[in-house]
Amino acid sequence: MSSVFLQNLSRFGRFLREGTLGRSISLLLAGAIALLLLVNISTFVLIQRTAAFNEQVDSTWQLRRAARGILLNVKDAETAQRGYMLTGQTSFLMTYDQSAQVAPQLLGRFKDLAGEDEVGQAAGEALTRLSRDKFLEMSSIIDLSRRGRTPEALDQVRSGRGKLLMEQLDAEIATLDSQLGARLSAQQANSEGSAVFTIIVNAIAGALILVLGAIVAILVRRYLTDLAEARADLDRVNSGLEETVKARTAALTRANEEVQRFAYIVSHDLRSPLVNVMGYTAELEQVGKTIDRAIREAEQVRDVDKEVITAVREDLPEAVGFIRASTEKMDRLINAILKLSRDGRRSLVPETIDVGEMAKGAADSIRHQLEETNTEFVVGDMVSFESDRLSIEQVIGNLIENAVKYSDGSRPNRIEVSGVDLPGGWVEFAIADQGRGIAPKDHERIFELFRRSGRQDRPGEGLGLAFVRNSVRRLGGSIDVESALGQGSTFRLKFPKRLILDEAGDTQ
Repeated sequence: MSSVFLQNLSRFGRFLREGTLGRSISLLLAGAIALLLLVNISTFVLIQRTAAFNEQVDSTWQLRRAARGILLNVKDAETAQRGYMLTGQTSFLMTYDQSAQVAPQLLGRFKDLAGEDEVGQAAGEALTRLSRDKFLEMSSIIDLSRRGRTPEALDQVRSGRGKLLMEQLDAEIATLDSQLGARLSAQQANSEGSAVFTIIVNAIAGALILVLGAIVAILVRRYLTDLAEARADLDRVNSGLEETVKARTAALTRANEEVQRFAYIVSHDLRSPLVNVMGYTAELEQVGKTIDRAIREAEQVRDVDKEVITAVREDLPEAVGFIRASTEKMDRLINAILKLSRDGRRSLVPETIDVGEMAKGAADSIRHQLEETNTEFVVGDMVSFESDRLSIEQVIGNLIENAVKYSDGSRPNRIEVSGVDLPGGWVEFAIADQGRGIAPKDHERIFELFRRSGRQDRPGEGLGLAFVRNSVRRLGGSIDVESALGQGSTFRLKFPKRLILDEAGDTQ
């Protein structure tokens, strides 16, 4: 994980150091995103601040309203008290009693709204004291009136104490209202200032984002223009490249055809003198036999030189044998070259192929060799695909024959043929054996013409695997080998799942 992180960090560093248009656009976009994030954070903070100011304004308004509610409640009680004294009607007492009951609730709400505010707490204590004194004074007057002691009640009213208490209550409310009004003005100013500052910040940020967006748009337009020009240049280059590829492909095809014709002609021309040599070798062998008969007849009459006898009966047959073996080997090589040439000119015919059945058929054709070498033949998981049947038969048959030919006599052999689908429209077939194996240094050598590896104790000219690779490549595939001495070999064939031919019948 750490190595991956370091690699990504190194790539990012190289990206930042390169003065490319993509880097400029990326940095500008990153700047715009960072600015937008900063604006969002600032706006959130300012909104929270404005909300706090607004909450303070609302609390101040409610505190002022609560103080006025206390004053109005006391005045309602005083009005009810005076009405009762003047008329004697008990309905005024009901109004007074309601005001007296509500007074503690109004004072409690005021103190709750004041909270930790020093001005509110001081005002709450003063209002509580003055309200209590005023209600005690009014209760005393009402009580005297109820007991019929009206003159005494009037004397208390004329004393002016109730008026003084109301004046003090009015003064306390006025002072509190003045203080809260000043505070309210300051809080409203703070709230409005915060709102204006929020608007300014958003306006500046919006303008910067628009500027960055305009710059990015200009760079993107420039990038798209450069990209369109580069694409046009690439199209022109590709057009010329296609023509060049077609011309070179045609030239390569002609050269390949010339090589194949040359190989065919050379092989055909080599065959004529080779046939002559083989014919004269046969005549020379007959001559040797004739001379040998003559010597046998001469030996019955007289002594024949021993060197002559050795030359005719040993040296001459040995020389003829060497000549015959060499001409037969040359004949096999010429036939192989002619076979390669003919296969290279043959048109391919695509059809669906069951490689498993094809491999079983190839194994059945050499069943006696399998039994002689104690070889087990197995067809594993298999897939079908579309290709040239004759070419695939030759490839599979050749590889199975090689797997049998190069068995290790010290242990049983096992040949398994299997196939799998690969991603991208490919299939892979494996021919695995438990034979003598191939040294790693010879993995490429075995596919070359006339080249063989390991002990040369099996018949062959080194053409089989060269023919196999040539056939596989002509079908658009590839062949590889995995092997080690004494551990068997696995040949892997990879083909396109569908053979695509050009007009000449060759793979594209």
